[in-house]
Order: sequence, then structure tokens, then C-alpha cells
Amino acid sequence: MSRDLPPLNALRAFEATARLNSVSQAAELLYVTHGAVSRQLKVLEEHLGVSLFIKDGRGLKLTDAGVRLRDASNEAFERLRDVCAELTQRGADAPFVLGCSGSLLARWFIPRLGRLNVDLPDLRLHLSAGEGDLDPRRPGLDALLVFAEPPWP
Repeated sequence: MSRDLPPLNALRAFEATARLNSVSQAAELLYVTHGAVSRQLKVLEEHLGVSLFIKDGRGLKLTDAGVRLRDASNEAFERLRDVCAELTQRGADAPFVLGCSGSLLARWFIPRLGRLNVDLPDLRLHLSAGEGDLDPRRPGLDALLVFAEPPWP
């Protein structure tokens, strides 16, 4: 069994169609044609090897596999929407967080802080001092200023 994901456009078309229960409304939402959504749904079904919809009169009805994929894709896309909104908000309002050792901060950075404020008056800077081996992957840091010999972390 392949662990490769289906094409993202096919998943987006499916998620919108399943959520709205309409190929036409999904096409309108995604700014594509009805035929484009139908083709993406076919690609997805072929990739997965299962039927996701059955015709129900003039509309569509989800199969059991379609219900499972709808629930998973709704959850995944909602999580992506939330994270993207959070990142967009954070990027607009959040300060730039710079980590460095306390000694480097006191002896080198702070004496140059006035010039930095003149050169970059709109920069919202927060300094995070630490001692020992500072980890550049520490959550909340945008950058790390270190005075060290290679190899660097």
C-alpha cells in the first residue's frame, strides 16, 4: 500500500464538494469550473482505488469511504486554516525575538541598541537572554546571536 498523498488539488476539490455537498458550489468556491472539480474527484478516486460518491437522484451522496475521507480532510484543512491564520496574525503583530547569551547581550548588543533603533525604527524587538548552549530551535525564537567557533548548531 502506497503512503503517498493524492494530489493536493484533488483533496481540496473533494473537501469542498463533500463539505458543501455540491460540485457546482465547490467549483464556485475554488474559482474553477464544474468540470475541473469533477476531473479532480475522478483523479482522487483513481488514486485511492475507491468510490467516494454515488449518484443520488440529481445530487451526490458520500460512500462510507467518502465519509471517512470527508471527516479526515475537514479536520486537516481546518487545522491548516487555523495555523495559517495564526501565522498571518503573528507575522503582522508579533515582535522579532532574538536570543543570545547574557554576556553577549550586555557587552556587545546593548551598546549598539541605540543605533539599531535609529536604523530600524519600526522593528519590534524582544531580547531573550540565556546561558550555556543556546538551541536555535528553541520555540519562540526568530533568530539566535552567538559568538562561537565552528561547527555551529
